[in-house]
This record gives sequence, structure tokens and C-alpha cells, in this order.
Amino acid sequence: MLTIFRQNENGIERCSSFCDGSWINLINPTEQELESVEKKLGVLPEFLRYPLDEEETSRVESDEGQLLIILKIPLPQHKGDMIRYETVPLGIIVLHDVVITICLHHTSVLDQLLEIKDIKKVLRDKVRFIFNIFLRVANAYLRHLRLIDRLTNEYEEELHRSLRNQELIKLLNLEKSLVYFNTSLKANDLVMARLESGRYLVIDEENEDILEDAQIENQQAIEMAKIFSDILSGMMDAYASVISNNLNIVMKFLTSVTIVLMLPNLVASIYGMNISLPFQDFPHAFALIMGLSFILSVVVVYIFIKKKMF
Repeated sequence: MLTIFRQNENGIERCSSFCDGSWINLINPTEQELESVEKKLGVLPEFLRYPLDEEETSRVESDEGQLLIILKIPLPQHKGDMIRYETVPLGIIVLHDVVITICLHHTSVLDQLLEIKDIKKVLRDKVRFIFNIFLRVANAYLRHLRLIDRLTNEYEEELHRSLRNQELIKLLNLEKSLVYFNTSLKANDLVMARLESGRYLVIDEENEDILEDAQIENQQAIEMAKIFSDILSGMMDAYASVISNNLNIVMKFLTSVTIVLMLPNLVASIYGMNISLPFQDFPHAFALIMGLSFILSVVVVYIFIKKKMF
């Protein structure tokens, strides 16, 4: 989808043609849309296609007077009542008077730009526009990390009530999400650090403050992701130990029951042989044998209880 925004008296508005000072937003663009942007604006074709590769990492690249910035942004994936996160590239291409954003998936990060109170002023300054994207990407990570923390607490309470595979799989999905977050946040931090040097963009004092805010938020997200990842990893190890211990307890109990039940069966097997046996002519032999079997079982049960095998 191709959307073009330009400035007007009230802020910004959508338009149907390319013009100076506009913001071009490409979401999962078709090949025709890519060719149109490439031909009319002279954008390097590789700059348009790099962000469409889901495995592309965060980086900054400059060529022929054009600047490409790639950030990794969080993308929630819902499957039933399970949720996990991936990170996908968001490309920002800076030309002389035009900014192009391109992503394979719709993201709320770009929608939030339209809610900026002084969006007209932001769009007029390309550097400020880019740094506002950085800030909202960092805020998006923080928002999703808080949700991951809340979901972790909910799944932990469910696991306290019953150890089920479903809750463990949910925790595993969150643990994988935090691995993606950790990697992407650190890569985004490197991109901000490179831009802060002033090699690619001319940064004034006001825009430097916005970039600093974005870096602070990003660093906070990195710390939160690391803490939550460590907590989840420890929790998964703890529940793995609990499950293994529960299995050992069950197996120990079943083994003890098997031994107790084996004793009457052993006595009955011996007295079931077709040979001369003690007490075979005794009128109360059956009661005696059953009593002996019961006594043996009780003694073994007592021994197992003393050894805490029951």
C-alpha cells in the first residue's frame, strides 16, 4: 500500500502525487508501487528492497546522496490465546526533500506519527521526523515489554495451579520473543550511535535532545528485556526441575505400590504349585496364608513410610 502525506495549513493531508517535502509510506508494497517510486523519485532499487527482507538487520547506509536507515521494530503474532513477538525491518530512506518509510507489515509506530501535535513542523524537518520515529520505536518496545511482564505473571499463576504443557509453551514463546527484542534493541542502539556522530545527518541542539530521549528509552528497553529474559530463563529451569521432581515422586510411589502388591502375589504363587506344601492339610490354611501375606505387606508399607517412599 502506497500512501503520500504532504503539509497543509492544518498539519498534513493525504495526496495522490509526489511532491517536495512529502512523506511517502509504503506498507507491503506491490512491485508496481516500488517501480513507481523508483522511477519518479530516482530512489536506488536496492534501498527499496532491503527493508522488505525480514532477516535484514538494523544499519545505516549512504550512497549517491541517498540515506537508508533500517530499524527493527516489534511485531506481535497472535495464535489463539498465545502471543509471541518477532522483529521486522522498518526502512527510512532520506532524499533531498522527501522521506520514504517502507515496511512489510502495518505498524502502530508510523500511525503514532500522525498523532503528533505539531506534525507539520516535524515533517518539515527530516532529521526531527527520523528521530521521532526512533523515539516511538523505543516506546513501542517498552510497551510490549510491559505486556510481556504482565503475561509472564499470569502464566506463572496458572502454572502454580496446574503444570500444563500449554502454559509452558506460552512461556517459551515469550522467552523467544525476548531473545528477538534483545538482539534488535542492541542493533537499533548502534544505529542511533552512528547517527549521533553527525556523519550522516546534520543535527541541531533541539533534534539532539530528541535523539538523546530515544537513546535513553532504548537503553531502558534493553535493560528491561535483559531482566525479563533472565527471569523467564530461571523460571523455565525451575519448572523443568519441578516437573522432573514430580515425575520422580510418581515413579517412586508406583514402584513402592508394585513391591507391596508383589508380596501377596508371591505367596499365592508359591502355594499354587502342585506339590506337597506346609499346612496344606491344615483346615485354616487359607486364612493363615492370607494373614501372612497381609502382615508382610503391612511390614513393607511401614518400612517404606519410615523411609518416606510413600
